[in-house]
Amino acid sequence: MAFRSAKLHEDGDGDIAASSTLRAFALLERIALADAPPSLDELTRASALPKPSVHRIVRLLMRGGLVERDVNGKRYTPGTRLCALALAVQMRSPRREERRAILARLVDTIGETCNFNMLDGNEVVYVERVETRANVRLHMKAGSRVPLHCTASGKLLLSAMPDAAVHRLLGRGPLERYTERTIVDVDALLRALARIRASGVGTDVSEYLEGSVCLAVPVRDARGRMCAAVAVHGPAPRMTLRKGYAFLPAMREAAEAIAATFAPPEAQAPRHVPTRQVDMIAAQRSRGADNAIQEDARGDAARVEST
Repeated sequence: MAFRSAKLHEDGDGDIAASSTLRAFALLERIALADAPPSLDELTRASALPKPSVHRIVRLLMRGGLVERDVNGKRYTPGTRLCALALAVQMRSPRREERRAILARLVDTIGETCNFNMLDGNEVVYVERVETRANVRLHMKAGSRVPLHCTASGKLLLSAMPDAAVHRLLGRGPLERYTERTIVDVDALLRALARIRASGVGTDVSEYLEGSVCLAVPVRDARGRMCAAVAVHGPAPRMTLRKGYAFLPAMREAAEAIAATFAPPEAQAPRHVPTRQVDMIAAQRSRGADNAIQEDARGDAARVEST
């Protein structure tokens, strides 16, 4: 995607000078949308601006905390200030009520609490949450933060990253222990992430909170990249992994509906998938998920025996 010098137009009075602000925003957008951190040369080619101008704008963005250099110092990534702004926008999005309504329908369908979660640094943030009507439930609110390495959404979001990025984000370990089942060894966590990557489902059985069972499925952007998660959780024994896997079709449908709220209006054409095809896809995913459950269960048992 190329971003060229933006020009403003005034009701037929002709072009006015190209806006420095919009040029800076175009570069910022390019950095945020890139599949891999872009270099100065790549930004220059994409923007069709002179290289000195691109360098000056990027330095300004860096001083403002909106852009940072990557670990090698030659490429650029979104800065902490930009990430905080992006999360604040989602928390106050005009489409927040639409996403909450989607979660509410999901809760009505499956009967357990559901969240819409996003990554923020080394934590997961509950951007939206709808509680079950059941008397016994886990009380948390939108805006709550939970760790990555021991939650269903956190592990799912980590599974979309290369192992090297996980190491950079979490460090060498040992990771913080919350329960007897928390995975504290980074290499063991990477093996668990590989299983999640294969199944497309994040799980947490008493890894963060004792007696809590959670599952999460991805929310993907228009380019297929995981950008968030829809999660369900409930207290054991009412909630089990086996029961949770029966919720996956409804959870994936909700995740797709939420993903559509991120797309520009012109990109929101309805997609029809034949019911038979949906059933076949769900069956295939369920078979893969069942294998992941068995492996997770064996891993849980081994960890419990070793403690």
